[in-house]
Amino acid sequence: MALAPGLSFGRFSSNTTLGPIEWKGGRGVFTAYGNFGSGGTCKLQASYDDGVTLIDVDRSGDTFVTFTANGQGGFELGACKLYAVLSGATSPSIDAGVEYAFR
Repeated sequence: MALAPGLSFGRFSSNTTLGPIEWKGGRGVFTAYGNFGSGGTCKLQASYDDGVTLIDVDRSGDTFVTFTANGQGGFELGACKLYAVLSGATSPSIDAGVEYAFR
């Protein structure tokens, strides 16, 4: 199943930053899956100043929405711009995106 259009960061094929996605605020789920290559870390970051400053998204306490393998993590944020950041990977092919979590 593919990530929803407009909420997908796209596919990582190198270490880079993808985004932004305009987040309207609320609970969400960040998903990253694919081939992380060797040593890759994919994390969700938020910006409240149009991408000038990127802040690691916290899911509880000091546990960040960061993956070194396929995974999903919940978060809750106000309105902001979201970015997915991949670092330390060799030959990655990772899809990443967010979804609103409705109850």
